[in-house]
Amino acid sequence: MFSRRALEALTAAITGAFGIAVIVQSLDNGIGWSTAGVESGTFPFMTGLIVAAGSLYNLARGWLRGREIIVDRVAFRRTLALFLPAAVFVAAIPLVGMYVASAGYLLATLRMQSGLAWLRALAIAILVAIGLYVVFEWSFQVALPHGLLGAWLEH
Repeated sequence: MFSRRALEALTAAITGAFGIAVIVQSLDNGIGWSTAGVESGTFPFMTGLIVAAGSLYNLARGWLRGREIIVDRVAFRRTLALFLPAAVFVAAIPLVGMYVASAGYLLATLRMQSGLAWLRALAIAILVAIGLYVVFEWSFQVALPHGLLGAWLEH
């Protein structure tokens, strides 16, 4: 279904786009030396160059490799079963916050991937969300995103 060449090219394009985004943003922050020393964009700029160069290397190396099929339909479905809930989790964070999104992600993953019973999966998801809240909000006093739901509940 997917060749090694296609997957290597896709991965190289994604990491290359990330490297280019870092480079462009670091140019806005300034690179090089100023009277105060190294400007704030210098290190991210160099990191972005390394990521972009590595992506070009991986693109060339992947292109030179064989065309064998390395992902069949079954493997692709299993990968999507892991990727789609993660994408929904990330998209849900601005709406419902980190804690509710984490609980929902864990509930769905434990239920669908591991086949746990609903009650057990729900208990684990709630306990982990409470654990995240205790560790970050109380212990470290670092507020994770509460999302629109948190803003609505605060009023």
